[in-house]
Amino acid sequence: MAAMLVTVTLLLCVLGGQAVDLLRATVTSGAVPPPVPRVHCWCSSFPNVTLCSWPEPSHLPQTHYIATYSERHEPPITNNCHLIPPSHDSSSSSSSEQLWHCELPNLKLLTDYIINVTAVNSGGSSSYLSSFMLEDIVKPDPPVDVQVSSDSTSNLLVKWSPPSNWTNLHIFPLKYQIMYQQENRGTVSSVKLGPFERTEVELKGLTPGRVYGFQVCAKELLDLGKCSNWSSPGPRPSSAAFNRLHHRGATRLFQFEGPSKCVLPPSSNGGCSERPNISHDSKW
Repeated sequence: MAAMLVTVTLLLCVLGGQAVDLLRATVTSGAVPPPVPRVHCWCSSFPNVTLCSWPEPSHLPQTHYIATYSERHEPPITNNCHLIPPSHDSSSSSSSEQLWHCELPNLKLLTDYIINVTAVNSGGSSSYLSSFMLEDIVKPDPPVDVQVSSDSTSNLLVKWSPPSNWTNLHIFPLKYQIMYQQENRGTVSSVKLGPFERTEVELKGLTPGRVYGFQVCAKELLDLGKCSNWSSPGPRPSSAAFNRLHHRGATRLFQFEGPSKCVLPPSSNGGCSERPNISHDSKW
């Protein structure tokens, strides 16, 4: 079969020169070329830790990657990203995506950068090119060690810790949002509260005997970037466990396996509000 060369380019520009996206695919033979990498970049510890990732395509010839970045408005000095291949852990699900990562160290504040990721295999090549500013891609890791405790039948103290890799809390503090789920007669509803600048908050006036679950997300205090993913929830208690505790007339908070899931003990007065009474630090 005769050699074949096909090039397809899609260029997207935003007015004012604030962003540029370039997707390029080149076919050099009859083999299947790699798809354009679907690149996602984020800064999980402002301003020191910036990563980009993209899924590894399956059922294609062996593909290798070239990843570089540079300052957009400076003389063209190109830096190589430190590539981290997928782990291919045998314990991971075969249906889950295998992700490539690259590290972009020591990025400057208030600076436009261009990231270029090129996939190459025997069928050709494809490239992804995009611009970003560090401040726009800030996204902390989720808070950790969510704990719930109680000193009464209708109040809960929710505590958590900042993500361990956010190392500059004294310079770039975080704010937090709580999402709690409550189960009432088999129906689960969610409520979001915050933001809070502390790492604990007391919720008052909760309904005794009801199942509550708590998750927390973190965001840079001055609203840079996005909020983190929600912290991992603990397993929800079974209905049988809830019924046993309810009929025992328990006088303390019960926790079930995961620290962020709990059942408030039943109360003799039965007069609790549906929504907790709390003070908000500021508008989220």
